Amino acid sequence: MNSTYAAPVTYSDHFNDIAQYNVHLNVFEKAWAAWYAYMQNDVLATGIMSFVMHEVVYFGRCLPFMIMDKIPYFRKYKIQGQKMPTLAEQWACAKLVLLSHFTVELPQIWLFHPMAQYFGLATTVPFPPWTKMAWQIALFFVLEDTWHYWFHRLLHTPRLYKMIHKLHHQYSAPFGLAAEYASPIETMILAFGAVGIPIVFCAFTKDLHILTMYLWIIGRLFQAIDAHSGYEFPWSLHHFLPFWAGADHHDVHHEKFLGNYSSSFRWWDAVMDTEAGSVTAQKKREKKTAATKKVE
Repeated sequence: MNSTYAAPVTYSDHFNDIAQYNVHLNVFEKAWAAWYAYMQNDVLATGIMSFVMHEVVYFGRCLPFMIMDKIPYFRKYKIQGQKMPTLAEQWACAKLVLLSHFTVELPQIWLFHPMAQYFGLATTVPFPPWTKMAWQIALFFVLEDTWHYWFHRLLHTPRLYKMIHKLHHQYSAPFGLAAEYASPIETMILAFGAVGIPIVFCAFTKDLHILTMYLWIIGRLFQAIDAHSGYEFPWSLHHFLPFWAGADHHDVHHEKFLGNYSSSFRWWDAVMDTEAGSVTAQKKREKKTAATKKVE
């Protein structure tokens, strides 16, 4: 008996084949399953997808700020308006960032799948419910912010600053591309907060999907690039979430070279009295004045 079934060859073939026999999956889940089936190598499939996602998100998020730098209308939103990055500065920054991506981050990304599989990270379909992904991503934001605060503050001790962190502070008026402008050692130390913490979480819970990791990394990249953008808008997130850090918080760190060590939130700097900037200084003066009046 001759069979009319033809084994799928192209990505489209795999997608149609999976769609035919897995009607319970949504279109994104079918596309995801088809990619892994088409590649026939999970390590390669995850590695390519992870690296491409990182590059597209990173440079794609930087592009709007690069365009705004050339449009006079947006100059009023620039925190340090007198220090606009030149094309030469942005190109020099992009070259080092790309070098870091290909020599430091790419090997780690390639090893990510076997390590993730070892600790129980799921890569299959269906995807987890959005509610689970939401609370896990929120948890990662909080844990990463704690990691970032303490290790970033440690990198500002004189010896480590000179050896490791000084490169990142080359630009006292930061711009989006400079978010990952750092030495390989700093990249690995601070990247543990973004990648290592979810892996540790997975090792203990055995309940994490790689899609949740991707959404978390995308959110963290957006946060880091926005914080380095140098732009303060009326619609910036910290106007709606007062505990959110944002560009106005981190820009001061680059300008003054101290204080404001947190990544996403303001609470560690507030609790540890390491906030910096004119708004913070005004609050401290008001607090001191109120305390003096109380004594009198």
